[in-house]
Amino acid sequence: MLNDVALLYSSSPVLFAGSALLLGLIVGSFLNVVIYRLPIILEREWRAQAADVLSAGTDTPSSVAPAQRFTLSTPRSACPNCKAPITALQNVPVISWLVLRGRCASCKAKISARYPLVELTTGILSAWVAWHFGFGAPAACALLLTWALIALTGIDIDHQLLPDNITLPLMWAGLAAAVALGPSPGGALPVSAKDAIIGAVAGYLSLWLVFHAFKLVTGKEGMGYGDFKLFAALGAWLGWKLLPLVIVLSAATGAVLGILMIALQGRDRRAPMPFGPYLAAAGWLAMMYGDSLLDGYLRISGLKH
Repeated sequence: MLNDVALLYSSSPVLFAGSALLLGLIVGSFLNVVIYRLPIILEREWRAQAADVLSAGTDTPSSVAPAQRFTLSTPRSACPNCKAPITALQNVPVISWLVLRGRCASCKAKISARYPLVELTTGILSAWVAWHFGFGAPAACALLLTWALIALTGIDIDHQLLPDNITLPLMWAGLAAAVALGPSPGGALPVSAKDAIIGAVAGYLSLWLVFHAFKLVTGKEGMGYGDFKLFAALGAWLGWKLLPLVIVLSAATGAVLGILMIALQGRDRRAPMPFGPYLAAAGWLAMMYGDSLLDGYLRISGLKH
């Protein structure tokens, strides 16, 4: 049965991409939950840990009252305005939002367009990955990396936070895939174990050194430790050779968008901007077209004939 499914997907790229689109829409719905709930879960854990530390060694009990159980699956999703539970039919990716015209079925409060946007983006990028890599282990690795980067992007935009709960497992998964599966042909994921290990180390240390050099010169922190860990994860998946391309693409994108926001929106140039989304976008582009981009640059610069 599994062999028949594998043969069918291998012989029909359109079917595989279409299935990846549907799977991506479903995963995108789950990523919306992760983006919203994970920072709240982490904040509650940090508050509880801080209260335990402050009350340790004293007779004063923790002043933090036990909160209602809150995980990625509990409680059920509900309207933030009227608290009405969202039914399965009201939670169909993209379609439900369109049918409800972006409003709660109970109280008609507006539902953010970001929910279907995340679902649609995840679906489209998943189909793109499936079409690009074809059926097999490289596509599975690329899908996993794509989904994690979408979740990290959403969380960093909202909270300027790249949780260890995602970045560190993502890095270890890249290293494990390199060791277990070995290098894929044609520059696909995963890379060799050697390139993955060097990539993880180089990714973390390079931004760590930039961070401390910037802090030494300016007295300010230019980025967070989550950026180091995300870059290490990208290095584990993509290998060390693509890291310069990732950092150049992310820095250029960040600079252009930062200038546009200052010029068009009057954004305070001293206000912090999350760097994770630019790293994520650059990492995804490098995953898909890294070798072609490098080859094109070398030809334009005359370093390759």
